Amino acid sequence: MAVPPPPGAPKAATSKATHPSPPAAPDRRAFLAIGTGVALAAAGAAGYFLLQPDNDRQLVFATLHDAMREAERLNAASVHALEPATAWTWAQTLVHCAQSIEYSLQGFPLPKSALFQNTLGAAAFKVFTLQGRMSHNLAEPIPGAPALDAQATDTSAAMARLRQAVQDFAIHTGALQPHFAYGALSRSQYEQAHAMHLANHLSAFDGRG
Repeated sequence: MAVPPPPGAPKAATSKATHPSPPAAPDRRAFLAIGTGVALAAAGAAGYFLLQPDNDRQLVFATLHDAMREAERLNAASVHALEPATAWTWAQTLVHCAQSIEYSLQGFPLPKSALFQNTLGAAAFKVFTLQGRMSHNLAEPIPGAPALDAQATDTSAAMARLRQAVQDFAIHTGALQPHFAYGALSRSQYEQAHAMHLANHLSAFDGRG
């Protein structure tokens, strides 16, 4: 039989288990929005959005194969630049795009610093992948690349060079070289980068017939 406590004695404390509420899960959409905003600000600071051309077809390609189908269509048609979207000729554009793919196998002549690649460059690539397309100055050559000949009219040779570059990339089994701005990319990321690069340039052209 339990003995009652004497009068005036303090009551025994009752232990009551308390379980703090788990922290609320972060809102994924808010997190992505913040992350994208930061990446956009960094990419803008890097100068990647200096040109938003008018009269741009805003093409989107998932693969190099898709991009090359459009390049072949334009090349077989009466291709023309959509002014003022680009100041380059069709031949210059083809050579420029070929250079980018070639350098991903051989190494870019004048890469930006590792700090730039790992911060602003990586942020720009993140923005482009989130958007599904890139936007950059369509008259800006690859740093250190041979100058593009504005007088060149041999589009057959330029197209052949681009085809060869795409084929070389497809069969390449060795390591890929860091992008001059984005830094190290996986093979799938590099294909996406090349497809977006072609889409951006091809968007500035159209064909008749």
